[in-house]
Amino acid sequence: METGGPLMIPHCPDALTARLCEQMGFDGGYLGGGGLGLSLAVSEALLSVTELAQTAAAIRRRSALPLVVDGGVGFGDAVHATRMVWDLEAAGVHAIELEDQVAPKRASHHRHVEHLVPVEDMLGKLRAAVAARRDPDLLLIARTGAVQNESFDAAIERCEAYFAAGADAVMLLPENDEQRAAAPRRLSGPVALLTSFDLHSPQEWTELGYALVIDPVTGQAAAFGALREAYEAQRAGLPSARPAAESFALYERMQDLAGFDELYDIERATTEPGT
Repeated sequence: METGGPLMIPHCPDALTARLCEQMGFDGGYLGGGGLGLSLAVSEALLSVTELAQTAAAIRRRSALPLVVDGGVGFGDAVHATRMVWDLEAAGVHAIELEDQVAPKRASHHRHVEHLVPVEDMLGKLRAAVAARRDPDLLLIARTGAVQNESFDAAIERCEAYFAAGADAVMLLPENDEQRAAAPRRLSGPVALLTSFDLHSPQEWTELGYALVIDPVTGQAAAFGALREAYEAQRAGLPSARPAAESFALYERMQDLAGFDELYDIERATTEPGT
C-alpha cells in the first residue's frame, strides 16, 4: 500500500487461481466469503473459521501471492475474532477484512438485508483483532456497511473511528460515482474498495486514490458462465465452444501451472528414474 498506486486484487478461491494470478503479475488475491460460500453452495453466513483457514492455507501452501481474506464478522464477538486472527495468520494470509454487521452473520445479507452493530461493539472487536496478531505487517481492513444502512457521512465517521482503533485500512461501499470519488479524499488513511476492475481504467483507479481495489465478482462469474455454457451445449448433444483438442491442450497447461514439474523431478530422482 505504501507504493502509491492501488493494489489490484482479483478473486482467488484456490491455489491454482493464485498461481495464475501470481504468474500474471497481480498484486494479490482475494479469498472472499461470498465466493467461498457460493462454491460450497451455502451462504458465507454458514462458513466456519476452520473452512476459511483451511482454504487460505491451501492457497498459501502453493503460492507466494499475497492473500487478502474476508473474515466477515469475525465469527462472533471479540473473543471469536481473536481466534479467527490466530487461525488466519497461522494459515499465512497477508490481510484480513473485518466488518461491522451483526454476528452471527445472516444469509439475508446477500439480498441486502443488513444490520449493523453499534460502533463501540465493532471497536472492541477491532481492538481485539489488533492485539491478536503476532506479525505487525498483517494488514487489518475494517469494513463498514453504513453507506447502505445509515448514510455516507456516517460511514466516514465509522471509518475514522476504526482507524483510531488500529485498522490499517478501511472499506466502505460507495453507492455512486460521487461517493466513490469522495471516499479516499475524505478519509485520513488507506481505503480499500470492493468493485469490478472493469468500471475504470488503471489510470482512473490511480487518480481516484484507492489503496486496494478488490474485484470479488468478475473471475467467479466468468468461470461459472463459461462452465454453464459448455455444459449446456454438451447436454443438448452439441459440441462446446472450445474444440476438444484445445481443451486437452489447456488441461495440460493447467498441470504445468499447478507445478507438477517439480513433482516429476522428485520422482525422476526416486521412484521413476530414467523417465
